[in-house]
Amino acid sequence: MGKKRVVVTGASSGIGAATVRLFREHGWDVVGVARRADRLAALAAETGAAVFAADLTVQAEVDALRDYLAASGPVNALVNNAGGAKGLDSVEAGSIDDWAWMFEINVLAVKRVTSALLPLLRASIAAETDAAAAAGSSAAASADIVNITSTAGHTAYLGGGGYNAAKFAAHAMTEVLRLELNGEPIRVIEIAPGMVQTEEFGLVRFGGDPDKAAAAYTDVVNPLLADDVAATVVAAVGLPAHVNLDLVVVKPIAQASTTLVARGPLAPRA
Repeated sequence: MGKKRVVVTGASSGIGAATVRLFREHGWDVVGVARRADRLAALAAETGAAVFAADLTVQAEVDALRDYLAASGPVNALVNNAGGAKGLDSVEAGSIDDWAWMFEINVLAVKRVTSALLPLLRASIAAETDAAAAAGSSAAASADIVNITSTAGHTAYLGGGGYNAAKFAAHAMTEVLRLELNGEPIRVIEIAPGMVQTEEFGLVRFGGDPDKAAAAYTDVVNPLLADDVAATVVAAVGLPAHVNLDLVVVKPIAQASTTLVARGPLAPRA
């Protein structure tokens, strides 16, 4: 069967790009997916990953991704990472357009990609099983779906509004998918990061204001970085196939909860 191949969405920056890099370092074939072809081209040149430009909120482009993957090799794992937040307005004042965007990218895009690629994951399991049998091995084949959600999908907070609603929906969808796939050798893993300092998440949420984006991390000692979440994803997928990490909540040690964050040096109390 050769190398295993993983598809990573939202690969043009942040957690997605870091996940592509780390899977490549671990010897995987990787297909990075995002809208921005120029960013993907740079990532491909850096890592040797294959890339595919697609807007995952458009069904025709998801279908084209599926067809490309089906024609180019197996799909052993899918990392649904594409997502984002817009605004901190109240439910009453929040922009319907912002809410619609958050549901499209955080929920419906995950559903579109999962529906499109599940047959390919199953086909890869079948092909790997046949290859093992032909070689006289009884090794079990499996596949993985990793949904990167957020602690915002588990705990509501003031200003969360549409982002809370979208990520709660993504969490629920992940839970239901795990129930639906029970009996198949397909792990469904949810990674829910807390504070992650990336180059773009805050800028999108705060309408491109770099000062507001940076303020969220002021005096926070070692907030998570994209590499930390990527390491969590790769570690979860790398466990023995019978071990499923249903839900991993990963936060910096300075963050005790969604709303309780220590600012300043961490030190033992007297």
